[in-house]
Amino acid sequence: MVSPAVEVKSPAEWSSLLDATKIVVAQFYSPSNTASLEAIHILEHHSQGIEGRGTVLELAKVNVDELKAIKNAYSITTLPTTMLFQNGKEIDKVAGDNPRRLAQLVEKLKRAVDSAKTEQASGSSSSWKGAALPRGYVDVTDQVELNRSELLNVDTETGGVRVLFSTEKPSALSGGKGTAKDWVESDTDDQLLLFMPFQSMLKLHTLQITSLPPTDDDDDELPTRPKTIKLFVNKPHNLGFDEAEDLQATQDIELSESDWNKEGTASVPLRYVRFQNINSLVLFVANGDGDSEKVRIDRLRLIGESGATRDMGKLEKIGDLPGE
Repeated sequence: MVSPAVEVKSPAEWSSLLDATKIVVAQFYSPSNTASLEAIHILEHHSQGIEGRGTVLELAKVNVDELKAIKNAYSITTLPTTMLFQNGKEIDKVAGDNPRRLAQLVEKLKRAVDSAKTEQASGSSSSWKGAALPRGYVDVTDQVELNRSELLNVDTETGGVRVLFSTEKPSALSGGKGTAKDWVESDTDDQLLLFMPFQSMLKLHTLQITSLPPTDDDDDELPTRPKTIKLFVNKPHNLGFDEAEDLQATQDIELSESDWNKEGTASVPLRYVRFQNINSLVLFVANGDGDSEKVRIDRLRLIGESGATRDMGKLEKIGDLPGE
């Protein structure tokens, strides 16, 4: 099954994508340009056998008619144009319909992905963890299907959903280095709703949440850490806020100041028997720890075990767990 390219909808989303994903292949196109539309399908086909989509790699498409700022930033004058980025930097660019050069770019892409996966598996310093893993369990965050995840009530001036699963050390722990905002904040109030579908059936043991809001006791406008969280499993799509408020959760979580370590991470043990063989997780931040109207999350980690690859076509047919 060919996974479609992610449609970039704004310059902010583009910046977040480059910041959160080690390798990005972008196809610049116009709906009125047939060659550029065909090029998207060709690139999707070439990337079909490359592992790492949604973790170290993402395939994106940019509509140059709607996102002229991005088009101008990279001097796109020919369609189709394909660009390869690694760690936010351009490493290759193919302008026009050039099968030979596109094949070379794909080979370069494969080498970059292999290198990134090897680096990730070796536990290099670029893979940051906010807390130790429970004995006998592994980080299964890479099973989150990022291109289908959805985050509601997020402030668009901060990062998007992808930054939550970044393996990079949060900028708040690095003296604020970096220009991109690598965290998310709520928008109109102190609630967030995150839908996470998985690539395989998971058994979840622990949820690790990192929240690093700035500290100023006299400023009620600054975001706070999450306090009350509700988790729901095996939902075919995101919930609405009223629905999440009223629905019985798979697990309710109340966080206190003592739950956060020096890295700003809380390790939340889950009721393991309730988190067996799940294909999706909805995380609802019901309120923050304070009077602020904003809540902040920097990173999320899922700890447990992964199982058989999920049949993507069956996701919409799966209902709630018995007894929920």
